[in-house]
Amino acid sequence: MSRELRLRIISAIVLAAVVLTATWMGGMAFQIVAAIIGLLVYYEWSTMTRLAETHPKGNAFAWAIIVLIAADLVFGDSDMSVPLLCGGALTAVLFTAIGRGSWWLPGGIVYAGLSAISLAAIRGDNQAGLVAMLFIFAVVWATDILAYFVGRAIGGPKLAPRISPGKTWSGAIGGTVSAVIAGLALSMAVFSDLSIWTAFIALILSVSSQTGDLFESFIKRRFGVKDSSHLIPGHGGVMDRVDGLVFACFAAFLLTLAHAASTSHLDASVAAYLFGL
Repeated sequence: MSRELRLRIISAIVLAAVVLTATWMGGMAFQIVAAIIGLLVYYEWSTMTRLAETHPKGNAFAWAIIVLIAADLVFGDSDMSVPLLCGGALTAVLFTAIGRGSWWLPGGIVYAGLSAISLAAIRGDNQAGLVAMLFIFAVVWATDILAYFVGRAIGGPKLAPRISPGKTWSGAIGGTVSAVIAGLALSMAVFSDLSIWTAFIALILSVSSQTGDLFESFIKRRFGVKDSSHLIPGHGGVMDRVDGLVFACFAAFLLTLAHAASTSHLDASVAAYLFGL
């Protein structure tokens, strides 16, 4: 076994242990993990897009917003996180619109801030949040693993050759089908129930996960970088590892907000929405 492969395996085991332990514990433990992910994601985003060099004042403002969101998730009651995200993103849009910033600036605030907020909101501090988070993990991991193996086994037309030449339609479809099966299997194990709603949500989250993967590939190709950073030995950066996960969490969180607003059930949880409870 090569030194690089050994390092990659050790890093993967450590990361999995930390994330799964925090997921199991929930509450502040997971909120800290979510906050750290948000901070590291913005660090990588601003580094890749060179915001620190090209727009130092705007980048400093964005850092302040992301730090405040992270602090609210860990030390506050999380009620200010979404207003901070919306206010910061809107200010960055206005800042950019008058020619003093880059559109990558509000994009980074939304991407990093929503990463932390959606992860923390989904897990929460109860058993339902644990099941919801495990459901998303199962869907995203099944998508990633089967998309890779099915794509290599079948091949065929490329999914987005200009963005990610290695991805195929066969892999995307295989990953989505396996994600639906994984989601239904977890639902059956926990609730002893199979439903069309669960299958539909698993499909949406799988497509969202693959979209997130393609989105990060687009950014890296746009700025000519191989990895989002070198923070994780043998794996590259945090964004390289969570790109699909955070987009799936975005979808779950935003769909829940839309559902809550349309039904006036403003206290609806992500877990309740995911499983149609």
